[in-house]
Amino acid sequence: MKADNLARIRSAKVWLTKQQCDIEDFRALVEQKTDAADYPFAASIEKNVPVYDGDAVREAAGDPETRKALLAEWVEALTDGPGVVAFKKAFADTAPIDAATTLFNDMIAEQHATGTGGGDHFAKPGANDRIWNALEKFCLRDPAAFAAYYGNEIIALISEAWLGPAYQMTSQINCVNPGGAAQSAHRDYHLGFQSPEVIERYPVHVHRVSPVLTLQGAVAHCDMPLESGPTLYLPYSQTYLHGYLATSLPEFKAYFAEHHVQLALEKGDAAFFNPALFHGAGNNRSTNIRRMANLLQVSSGYGRAMESVDRTRMSRALYPTIQKMLATGAISKDAAANAIASTAEGYSFPTNLDRDPPIGGLAPETQQALFHRALEAGWTAEDFGKALDEQANKKLT
Repeated sequence: MKADNLARIRSAKVWLTKQQCDIEDFRALVEQKTDAADYPFAASIEKNVPVYDGDAVREAAGDPETRKALLAEWVEALTDGPGVVAFKKAFADTAPIDAATTLFNDMIAEQHATGTGGGDHFAKPGANDRIWNALEKFCLRDPAAFAAYYGNEIIALISEAWLGPAYQMTSQINCVNPGGAAQSAHRDYHLGFQSPEVIERYPVHVHRVSPVLTLQGAVAHCDMPLESGPTLYLPYSQTYLHGYLATSLPEFKAYFAEHHVQLALEKGDAAFFNPALFHGAGNNRSTNIRRMANLLQVSSGYGRAMESVDRTRMSRALYPTIQKMLATGAISKDAAANAIASTAEGYSFPTNLDRDPPIGGLAPETQQALFHRALEAGWTAEDFGKALDEQANKKLT
């Protein structure tokens, strides 16, 4: 093969362009049908999406080998399968949902009073109410309610399934008010938040890597019938390699508009999906439903989260509450560990290896490990706070 032909072929494989996007190739992928036999843990298949019963999931996760099989099923569903899974009764008890909703409504009222907050990546301004960095704000306002909410087992299980340990939780509240318009079809962070011109500068392997750095999720804070506009999904669209470029093209937008699916949710249900799935919030056609969802954007410890979160501040606020709740039996050890995983940093790096060398292992102690060590030793909140500061200072240059 001539050198110039080889160069062109190689370049076309490595550098994706909008011109390479083909709606027929896309159609062949997304018009697959989900076979229930491929998802034995699912309670049903609805509109091509595996739907799981939360109680059955919690029971299955109690056995270590069954837990591994369950998580493996979700990984395949999010990778080569429909790209989205849903959970009925993700919260068996909706009391933590109600407590959080009250806090979030207070925050929204404060934003209205001060003219702050709001905005959206993919919808017109004013179509909804947003609370950015709801994770940290929630934790600082009511650590006990936060612990009850993020002690949730299903949130922890699906996050670990897709991202492994040391995942980084972030959260944004989206409240789409009656009459709120739909979002445009899109893919999410990382590459999904870049312009086509920038996306074309990233080699093909980055297009493949970007989806495994983030998990998208939504917890329903109210009943969401179809007229309220729950999220629009296009199953299997995450498998289209050129998809980060295709979302901007008219023929792909038109296909999404005609073929997307929606799942009605009840309060306490949840859905999680591959960030490369074509999706968007739906149009709230109701007259009286303020459709509130907690949008969970969970990041790999190996990536960069979109939002800045002060996890040292959160850990300091949560520690005495977790300590008291464990002592009184208000929270189980497993639920406490889930809440800590959504709070403290679970990855050792970046750090200053002069000040914070790996001792007795390959990596320095993580903030999560420090949190658990303090609980086991019965440290006071003051002693834990000092240790947090010392650990944070070691990371500085």
